[in-house]
Amino acid sequence: MYYNQSCASRGSAYERRMDHPFMASHRRAAVNVYKTETSYEMLVFAPGRVKENFAVNTRGNELIISYHPPAGIQSPEWIHKEYSRGGFERSFKLDESVDVANISATYNDGVLQVSLPIIPGKEVPKQDIPVS
Repeated sequence: MYYNQSCASRGSAYERRMDHPFMASHRRAAVNVYKTETSYEMLVFAPGRVKENFAVNTRGNELIISYHPPAGIQSPEWIHKEYSRGGFERSFKLDESVDVANISATYNDGVLQVSLPIIPGKEVPKQDIPVS
C-alpha cells in the first residue's frame, strides 16, 4: 500500500518554476486508486497531455509521477479557465508490499494507469481500528 504525499502541498521546486505559463500551474492531476488481487491500480486523470512527456520514476520508497509540457506552447489570454493542461508532479510513498521492479504505466484516453504489483506474502494485513 502507499500513502499520498502531494508535491503541491510541499511546494516542490518544479511547481515554483514560473518561466513558462503552463509550468506555473498549481493544479494537480486527480488520482483514483483501486486494489485487485495482485496489484494496486492507480488512475491519473490527465486529459489532453502528450504521452511522451510523462515521467514515472521511483526513488527509494517513493513513486513520482510528473508531466512536463512541451516547450514553446503559447498560452492564450484566458477569460475564464477551469482546466489546465500544464505540468504537475505527484509523489506517493510505497511500502514493502509493492514490487517496485515491475511497476508499469500506460496512457490511454486521457488517463495514465500505473500498475503497482503486490509481492505475494508481503502485503500488510488489514486492521480494524474501533472508533470511540
